[in-house]
Amino acid sequence: MKNENERNIFAWCMYDWANSAFATTVIAALLPIYFATVIVPSDGWVFRFSGFEIVTNAATLWGFLSGATALFVFITAPTLGAIADLSETKKRFLMVFCFGGSLFTTLLYFCHSGDVWLTMILFFVANACFTSANTFYDAFLPQITSRKEIDLVSGKGYAYGYLGGGIQFLICIALILIHDKIGISKMHALRISLLFTGIWWAGFATITFIWLREHKIGKASPGLCEDKKTLWNYLQAGIIQTWHTTLSVRKHRNLAFFMVAFMFYNDGIQTVIRMAVIFGKDELRLKNETLMGTLLLVQFIGIGGALLFGRVAKAFGTKKILILVLFLWVAILCYAYSITSSLDFWILGMAVGLVLGGSQAISRSMYGVMIPVNESAKFFGFYSVFEKFSAIWGPFVFAIIRQITGTSRLAILSLVVFFIIGIVLLCFVDEKKTTQQTGTETL
Repeated sequence: MKNENERNIFAWCMYDWANSAFATTVIAALLPIYFATVIVPSDGWVFRFSGFEIVTNAATLWGFLSGATALFVFITAPTLGAIADLSETKKRFLMVFCFGGSLFTTLLYFCHSGDVWLTMILFFVANACFTSANTFYDAFLPQITSRKEIDLVSGKGYAYGYLGGGIQFLICIALILIHDKIGISKMHALRISLLFTGIWWAGFATITFIWLREHKIGKASPGLCEDKKTLWNYLQAGIIQTWHTTLSVRKHRNLAFFMVAFMFYNDGIQTVIRMAVIFGKDELRLKNETLMGTLLLVQFIGIGGALLFGRVAKAFGTKKILILVLFLWVAILCYAYSITSSLDFWILGMAVGLVLGGSQAISRSMYGVMIPVNESAKFFGFYSVFEKFSAIWGPFVFAIIRQITGTSRLAILSLVVFFIIGIVLLCFVDEKKTTQQTGTETL
C-alpha cells in the first residue's frame, strides 16, 4: 500500500468482498431453496399460538422473515448509527454485527428437515446482523475518500462485492455438483455451503478490521454528558440525536427529495432482485440450472457495471448518470415483458448485472456527499431505513398484479412506474446545494 488512505479504501472494499457471500448464497439462492424443499414440509407447516392454528407454506414464512428483518432495522438503525457517531465506534459496531451474523450463518448448517423455528430464528438474527452491519460499513465511505473520488470508491466497493460473492457462490455450486464424487448427499453439500458462507464472511472481514482506521473527530454531541459516558447515557443521547436528524432531514429539501426518490426507484430494483428467479420459473418455465447460472452471471457482470458507472459518474456528474441508469432500468423492464426463451433470460441477466452495480454504487456515493462526514453513521442509518422500507411495496404490487392478471409479465412491467417516479423526483434534487447546507467535508 502506498499510503494509509489507499490501505483504508482497500480494507473497506474487502468487507464488501466478505459479506456479499451472505447476500448471494444465503438471501438470494441456496437457503431459500433449502428452506422450501427440505425445512418446510411439502404439505405445509402449522403455526400454533395460544390455541390458534394456521397452516402456512414456505413462501409465506420467507416473506414474513424478510419483512420482520426490515422492520427491525427500520426501528433500530438510526439510533444505533447515532450512538456509533457519538461514541466514535463505527468499526466496533461493524465488528459486532459482522461476527454475530457470521456465527448465526454457520449455525444454519445444523438445520434439518422440520427445523422450521430453528431455521427462522437463525436466519432472522443473521440477516438482521448483516443489514445492520451495512449501516456502519456505508458510513465509512464519506470518511475514507474525497467528494471527487467518492463515485469511484463506491463503485470499487460494489465491484469487490460482486467478485467475492460470485467466487464464493461458484465454489458452493461446484461443491453441490460434485457431491456424489466426494461421498455426500446434495442437501449435505448445501448445508456445508451455508457453513462455508459464514466462515468466508468472518474470515475476509478480518482484513477489514485489521487495516481499516476510524478517524476520531472528537466533536461535542448534544445530549451526551462528558462525565457520564455510560451505555444508558449513549442510548439516551442516540435517541435525541436521531430525533434531531429526523428534523434536519425535513429541513433540507434536496436531501428529503433524494431519499424519497431513492425509496421509489430502489423499490423497483429490490423487487427485480427478489422476483427475477420467480419470474423465470413462473412465466418461462426455466430450469434451475439456467436460473442459478444467470444469477452467477449477474454477479460477474456487476463488477464491470459498478466500476464503469463509477468512472462515468465522476466524469459527467453523479445525478446525470444516475438518471441515465434509471432510464436503462426502464428499458430492461420493457424487454423483460417480451422475452420468451432461456437465451432471452441470459441476455436479461447481463443487462441487469450491468445496471445493478451502477445504480447501487452511484446512489450510495450521491447520498454520501450530501451528508455531514462526522454524522455519517447516523445518516446512513436513515439510508438503511429507506432502503429496507422500499423493499416492501414493490413485491406487494407485483403479487397483486400477478394474482389479478394471471401473468408475471404485466407484474414485471408495472415496476416501470417506480423508476419513473424516482427519475422525476431526482430532477428536483440539487446535491451541491445540499452539500453546502449540511456542511459536508472533503478529504
